[in-house]
Amino acid sequence: MENIIKLKKYYSSKEFLENYVYEGNDLGVECNENGTKFKLWSPGANSVVLNLYEAGDGGKAHEHIPMKKEDKGVWSFHSDKELHKVYYDYLITRDSKEVLTADPYAKASGVNGIRSMAVNLKRTDPKGWEKDKPPKKGTEKIVYELHVKEFSYDKSGGFPLEYRGKYKAFTCKHTTLNNDGIHPTGLDYLKELGVTHIQIMPMYDYGSVDESKDEGFNWGYDPVNYNVPEGSYSTDAFHGEVRITEMKEMIQSIHEAGFGVIMDVVYNHTYSLDSWFQRTLPWYFYRAFSDGKVSDGSACGNDIASERAMCSKYILESVLYWADEYHIDGFRFDLMGLIDVDLMNKIRKELDIRYGKGEKIIYGEPWSATDTAIEYGKKLADKAGIALLDENIGVFCDNTRDVIKGSSLRLNEVGFINGGKNKEDEILASVGAWCNPYYNKGFKDVKSPSQIVTYISAHDNYTLWDKLSKTVAKDEVMRLNKMAAAIYIICQGTLFFLSGEEFGRIKSGFDNTYNMPISINRLDWELAWKNKELVEYYKGLIALRKQLSGLCDKSDGSYKHITDMWKQKQIVGFTVNNDKNSLWSQVKVIYNASNKDFEVESLDKEFEVLCDGNDSMLWKKNIIAKAPIKVGKQSVLILGKKRIEEI
Repeated sequence: MENIIKLKKYYSSKEFLENYVYEGNDLGVECNENGTKFKLWSPGANSVVLNLYEAGDGGKAHEHIPMKKEDKGVWSFHSDKELHKVYYDYLITRDSKEVLTADPYAKASGVNGIRSMAVNLKRTDPKGWEKDKPPKKGTEKIVYELHVKEFSYDKSGGFPLEYRGKYKAFTCKHTTLNNDGIHPTGLDYLKELGVTHIQIMPMYDYGSVDESKDEGFNWGYDPVNYNVPEGSYSTDAFHGEVRITEMKEMIQSIHEAGFGVIMDVVYNHTYSLDSWFQRTLPWYFYRAFSDGKVSDGSACGNDIASERAMCSKYILESVLYWADEYHIDGFRFDLMGLIDVDLMNKIRKELDIRYGKGEKIIYGEPWSATDTAIEYGKKLADKAGIALLDENIGVFCDNTRDVIKGSSLRLNEVGFINGGKNKEDEILASVGAWCNPYYNKGFKDVKSPSQIVTYISAHDNYTLWDKLSKTVAKDEVMRLNKMAAAIYIICQGTLFFLSGEEFGRIKSGFDNTYNMPISINRLDWELAWKNKELVEYYKGLIALRKQLSGLCDKSDGSYKHITDMWKQKQIVGFTVNNDKNSLWSQVKVIYNASNKDFEVESLDKEFEVLCDGNDSMLWKKNIIAKAPIKVGKQSVLILGKKRIEEI
């Protein structure tokens, strides 16, 4: 601990900051037809030797090359040869001790990421990659969270055996349930559902699955090589270029199908403290308290020191690399509450400069597991820091999630839909994305709905179906799942939901299945058709939402589109006012969480029924609403007033 304390002070000293903060953007390997350049940042090293190998695992190095010491703690070597697909690592001597390390800045690696690989990235591009673009922006963003392996592993999905659980599964066109040719699965299914963006759980190289074996499962929140695709999702984990090409093929296919791609990134901790960061410069990239205790706000054994200059630089450059090289359309930051506000705003600014304001999506979890030892008086990008964040950095809103169906951490705790008391004001606050100062008592300082990710379930904790199954009677689960969907889908903010939530996905009652068998975590495509009733309900709500400008508007003050808010015990109502491009000038919404029907006794003329507790596609049927009209128990009623065309 004494050593940690000493190093911590040194890394904050004027001497270190002046002598070792490197401003170049060329760390790692640059490889092309003109040659190959290696650069490693390792201040304090007495010597660095570059080892070259023919394979990504096993065997001895065929070359040992002393590297040149440059300014700012940088070591370099330049070869006139194009060392494409040549593997390498570094032997660092520091204080008479030797340590072998892979390259923290590597863009390719061998199996399990233990040996880095030089790569000419142009040689990894699939056919037509230079023309790959994200789809045109629509009226709304609807994000669907999935895991590469979960998506296609189940045989009922109709994916070829060799591609199940792999990047290549996303390139399979027109897959159907058990290859019946009738019921779409895969990307065709998502197209029909109406989502616009696919958020993919960690797909950089992580350490919790052995890539040499086609078995094992993990969500992947265990970073090893931040800039290298995960090898277990590749058809060949032993040749580092294959995983790069196949990930690009996946992204290309998703774009061609009409979806944006959001990458789940984990810059708050590493798989272990014995990382390439630690081996190149001990304790620089990690936080520690003043007594030398290692900071563990992630509950994963360590916290990345995002506030330190070279760490901040690394994270920023990593994000920009994924956006540029892999055409990623947005980023979801795991435990963003451990990253400092300044860095998050810098990432937002740099993406805006390169791609246009707000073009790349950014949002994250505004919390941590426990306290972290952040330095330099920096503020964290958590809920308390939302006022300091750019308005185009979103946060997951656990307030909305928990008020609807109860705490995600406490299984038996209930929310508005399943018997919770005195939840009406919070429901109304959720409708306006916690921007309405009258109702917002629990989540203050939100600038606009652009800062709120509205959701009810994600990979963490119990699925919505499992949660409801534990808190209500069996015959109520389907009805209340529909009601939950109607509430959060008809809220302002960016809409997000877990893959399979729309068909009653279960995880056998487990909450944290991060390393449980794929049989528990896989998407059950047969269940999607068994519960088609629920899928259709989600589909109708999503299509309806896209037509309501008053909900899609994410600008400052847009909560004012929501008017006529009222409540009584277990019932709330409000009006959504839309612009001239919407079919309905007004939409009236009522949520009835009570066990009795609620009667609307008076109603303006010219309203039609858009959605009730059973059918979310009534808006297609031109059903005139006539008072009195009932809102069924544990249900929703949505009415729309058609706009009268101006002559």
